[in-house]
Amino acid sequence: MATDYYAVLGVRRDASQEEIKKAFRRLARELHPDVNPDPKTQERFKEINAAYEVLSDPQKKQVYDLGGDPLSQSGGAGAGGFGAGGFGNFSDIMDAFFGTASQRGPRSRTRRGQDAMIRIEVELDEAAFGTTKDIQVDTAIVCNTCNGEGAAPGTSAQTCDMCRGRGEVSQVTRSFLGQVMTSRPCPQCQGFGTVVPTPCPECAGDGRVRSRRTLTVKIPAGVDNGTRIQLAGEGEVGPGGGPAGDLYVEIHELPHSTFQRRGDDLHCTVTIPMTAASLGTKVPLETLDGLEEVDIRPGTQSGQSIPLHGRGVTHLRGGGRGDLIVHVEVTTPTKLDPEQERLLRELAKLRGEERPTGQFQPGQQGLFSRLKDAFNGR
Repeated sequence: MATDYYAVLGVRRDASQEEIKKAFRRLARELHPDVNPDPKTQERFKEINAAYEVLSDPQKKQVYDLGGDPLSQSGGAGAGGFGAGGFGNFSDIMDAFFGTASQRGPRSRTRRGQDAMIRIEVELDEAAFGTTKDIQVDTAIVCNTCNGEGAAPGTSAQTCDMCRGRGEVSQVTRSFLGQVMTSRPCPQCQGFGTVVPTPCPECAGDGRVRSRRTLTVKIPAGVDNGTRIQLAGEGEVGPGGGPAGDLYVEIHELPHSTFQRRGDDLHCTVTIPMTAASLGTKVPLETLDGLEEVDIRPGTQSGQSIPLHGRGVTHLRGGGRGDLIVHVEVTTPTKLDPEQERLLRELAKLRGEERPTGQFQPGQQGLFSRLKDAFNGR
């Protein structure tokens, strides 16, 4: 009795090719001898391979559906069940185990180029408000001599005579499963299907050459250390004159002599004498927006912070700016001349130990003014 190949694979007679392939892959994973070495399982595996060899081939399937024996007519499976040509569907077996079939046909000489990255340095004010910079990059560009073809002028690529343009060669090997046909990239054309007898002398057949060029980069306001700006299509041109990758410009912000950046806020420290902190003063400060005066109120303590709103770095996404935080450091004199010491002792006597800082009693204000003049050398 003829073998019912539909029953072997467990599919209906009107099953589609996709259903037949799925059934075969499922059974191949279960019954492959490397997974299940039982002799009965090996025979079963031979049966499903023979069934798939017939049902996956439209011509063989038609012969079988009409009552013929396609394997014997094609010199196929016979008693061994694998056919003279071996596993005609070896790639499907590999697909059953690895989830993808081997790529067929020649591969293209034209491929996308790699992305490139360059690092540039910017000052704090440039990062805060944005700027434009000219940068020089060394990348691969299309060879003007061969226009990316890789062949010398007046010549062209020719079909590989080893693989006849298929990009791969087949090899039949014997195993305990029978004859197995495998394919590998053609060693003569490296899988391209064509060879270049006379490579371009300028690019040595690669279709691209290296060149230095100048690009203008717009740096948006608010960038920070590590920010990357993408320039689409400005990276490396691909082999064979393929499309260029992208260029990424990474920002490195240089340290500032006055300000420290924390996010979009700026921080700085101003140092004032004890008398100025007690009486109050105005301290000139050169900000990113120009010269401004910081109002030091009477009684300001060392370590106190004074915010200048909207004087920081522009927000990269969204409007507005961060703040400038001024930290006050009050200095205490370490050496006093006799007059300074006399005035401080008089002030201490007038204030008393329990008096809160910054609240002057009658007579103290004038004494503090004299102290200020004494410390300032007047």
